[in-house]
Amino acid sequence: MANASFSASRLPGFSTIATIVFVMLYAPIVTLVVYSFNAGKTVTAWEGFSWRWYQQAWTNDIVQDAALRSLTVATCAMLIATTVATLAALGTTRTGPFAGKTLISVMINQPLLVPDIVTAISLLIFVAALKVATGYQGLAYLIVAHAAFCIPFAYLPIKARLESMDLSLENAAADLYASPMQTFRRVTLPLLAPAIIAGGMLAFVISLDDVVITSFVKSGGQDTLPTYMLGQLRRGTEPDVNAISTVLLCLTVLLLSLFFVLTRKRD
Repeated sequence: MANASFSASRLPGFSTIATIVFVMLYAPIVTLVVYSFNAGKTVTAWEGFSWRWYQQAWTNDIVQDAALRSLTVATCAMLIATTVATLAALGTTRTGPFAGKTLISVMINQPLLVPDIVTAISLLIFVAALKVATGYQGLAYLIVAHAAFCIPFAYLPIKARLESMDLSLENAAADLYASPMQTFRRVTLPLLAPAIIAGGMLAFVISLDDVVITSFVKSGGQDTLPTYMLGQLRRGTEPDVNAISTVLLCLTVLLLSLFFVLTRKRD
């Protein structure tokens, strides 16, 4: 008689360990969300429900500037990263074997393999040299740095979708004398669109939440929401940071939920 398939849930103590892990992961997040509605300034005593900190953050000019800058950088980085990732995915899945193909894939995924601090220091040295050479101190450096860091996050779902797509429709289009561009525009792109959108959303979330790369690359007066919040926590000022964190958390959960919906396998 064949043995039953192995299941980790049957191991002794699995439920207890899983419960402890989930509590350790999510208890701090729940605490943050709850105390973002606290009328008082402390996180050790509940002083009543209030929208005070949300209202304060909403009317704070510095927060508004940082939020607009974060959205600008994340949107531009998403567009650049998704475009490059789509082209890279097509180049590594819709071509035959060639020398260096594996190396190209490794280089595309390099930001996932190297610690963030190493990438940040490398970008700092490179960007500092460009700033000295050009005298330009604008936001473009931050956008390009975020885009470079986000490329593999957009690349992986797009590549996975291309590898799982049935080639029969593309071959049929070619048999009907469609040019490669017509095949891509009318067949491949519509089938690939959900993965492109999902990869773009993932790149947007990664850029929006980034602290390490931003801290090293940004110039003076270019704080994004995460770096602004980090500075506020270091100074121990008003807890409107809790409200901002909760809003970012809700936005991230929403986008990741959409990412899951777009990338899940369908029968």
